[in-house]
Amino acid sequence: MSANAAPFTSTRAPGAMVASADQLATQAGMSILARGGNAVDAAIATNAAIAITAPHLCGMGGDLFALVHDGHGVHALNATGRAGSGSDAAVLRAQGLTEMPFRHDVRAVTVPGCVDGWCALHAKFGRLPLAQLLAPAVRLAEQGFPASPLLVATVAMLDERARESLHELAGQALRPGARVRRPGAARALRAIAAHGRDGFYRGEFGDGLRQLGGGLFSAQDLATASPEWVASLSQPAFGKVLHTIPPNSQGYLVLGAAALADRLGLPGDRDDPQWAHLLIEAATVAGHDRPEVLHDRADGAALLAAIAARLGDVGRDTASRRVTPTFDGDTTYLCTVDDQRMGVSLIQSNASGFGSWLVEPNTEINLHNRGLGFSLAQGHPGELAPGRRPPHTLSPALATNLDGSLAGVFGTMGGDGQPQILLQVAARLFLHGESPAVAINAGRWLLRGPATGFDTWTAPEGPHVIVEGQIAEQWRDGLVERGHVVDVAAPYDSAFGHAHAIVIEPGGMLSGAADPRARVGSVAGL
Repeated sequence: MSANAAPFTSTRAPGAMVASADQLATQAGMSILARGGNAVDAAIATNAAIAITAPHLCGMGGDLFALVHDGHGVHALNATGRAGSGSDAAVLRAQGLTEMPFRHDVRAVTVPGCVDGWCALHAKFGRLPLAQLLAPAVRLAEQGFPASPLLVATVAMLDERARESLHELAGQALRPGARVRRPGAARALRAIAAHGRDGFYRGEFGDGLRQLGGGLFSAQDLATASPEWVASLSQPAFGKVLHTIPPNSQGYLVLGAAALADRLGLPGDRDDPQWAHLLIEAATVAGHDRPEVLHDRADGAALLAAIAARLGDVGRDTASRRVTPTFDGDTTYLCTVDDQRMGVSLIQSNASGFGSWLVEPNTEINLHNRGLGFSLAQGHPGELAPGRRPPHTLSPALATNLDGSLAGVFGTMGGDGQPQILLQVAARLFLHGESPAVAINAGRWLLRGPATGFDTWTAPEGPHVIVEGQIAEQWRDGLVERGHVVDVAAPYDSAFGHAHAIVIEPGGMLSGAADPRARVGSVAGL
């Protein structure tokens, strides 16, 4: 099906807007805007609500990145947690591990940065009291919320050990619409409202995390606030300036691939298989060395320069079959814009479906496994070590016009596939001028390892191209003719991300869309 035939329309509003992967979270953000809150207030409220309703995607036990356009410039917040002071790569190597444990192992847990991120955003930009911003989430946690279809499906994928650990959720999210209550999470939110970050990290949650860690986390680890306001990484492309978070985020891949695609000259017809082919090539040329070069001390500008020098590596007519990273992950992305055109692009994550499948025992908040991004190779720049941040898939994005004014906020979940998804969405939004609904609903491609989905970095034959069932009909044959190995997935498959976008139209009207792949996502405006 042609992208232009997507049976959805964008939501438009003159004042303010929120888009998220859960309609209850969107309404939480909208309620704050209606009470006079700004875009940051709305983003915090939206994230707090979805941290309750979508623990399979995000939560207070996970990490956060945010970009804020305050009307004058872009501010970038890195609120990803650091490895505990008891972390030791040598110990894991001595146990025979060659990569970080994936699940059921607290050593893949870093100090969660989400709550620190909320507090840092509120301290710098918040207008309303923090207690007011968290109140909708408290209500959902105490009174209960309807289990979404994706929450129920993700619970069903848990093994027996995880179901025991996550018994609060596993015992309630038995069918779509079942009421789920989370009293421990409600207590944590009330503690944050009353005492800020100390109410969380030095309170009931922090005590339980230290107990679970068994020496992995010290009192000082939890007492030390980790968020940093950093300079955003920026790159002109598609007639705009694109912005993201510098490393340890992989967001540089979005910018680098977009700049390559701009120089390649994409066809105007998005149904042309050459359009998809050139974007696939740009993504693989940009990202094939990511496992070696991405770490928390990497120079984002140098990484962009290295990608720019690879234009000659692009296979303009045939697939280069270069290995590029892909890894499934569960994350949530949300965006807000207010009536003063402050915009927020916020992404928050557990990493992979309930994260580590462990919970903090006091509040039963499930914990991420973001530490899986670390390397265990001795001497690797991303090697696990105390106080280090792991390489991160999270890649929020924001676009400005050439005069510096806000053009739009956009992002997605999707693990290592996030840059690939965002590259397609950005090209549609800004190069081709598609509406958010058309850009978000259009069929996508993603790169996957040929055997397991975790072997794209290493498989000698290179990645398969997975395309959604609603793609333009000529894509599949055209990509095969160019040498790509193509598999077709179902239409609107949630494995292709939950992307949302809000853009400012030339007349000043807001236009936004939420991804139908999230099943319960929504966009609303006033």
